[in-house]
Amino acid sequence: MITVGMNYDILPGKERQFEQVFDKVLGVMKGMSGHKESHLYRNVAAPQSYLIISEWTDPQAFQGFIASEQFRNVANWGKEQILASRPRHEIYGMESNTPAAPAASPPPPAAGRCPVAH
Repeated sequence: MITVGMNYDILPGKERQFEQVFDKVLGVMKGMSGHKESHLYRNVAAPQSYLIISEWTDPQAFQGFIASEQFRNVANWGKEQILASRPRHEIYGMESNTPAAPAASPPPPAAGRCPVAH
């Protein structure tokens, strides 16, 4: 399993349009092999900032989505119409299919990483 955070800053006034397009992209993602689930979050302190948390079975499945024609089309449209800056994608965690031995205590999150275990 891989958990990816996709951060987007939107031009003022384009929030609703971004949310509507996300709904369409989510429909495409649901049909892709390896996609588990995705959720859209909006930053209450910065209303033009969004985070999409997306879970995939493996890194190759996520890379397949990023390489898809549908993603390219939306990304190109977004660059011209909606995005205030370049999106930032970050991998929060990967789980292997082999259970690991339990640790005495989890290590602190790396700087800039999500502190929530995924």
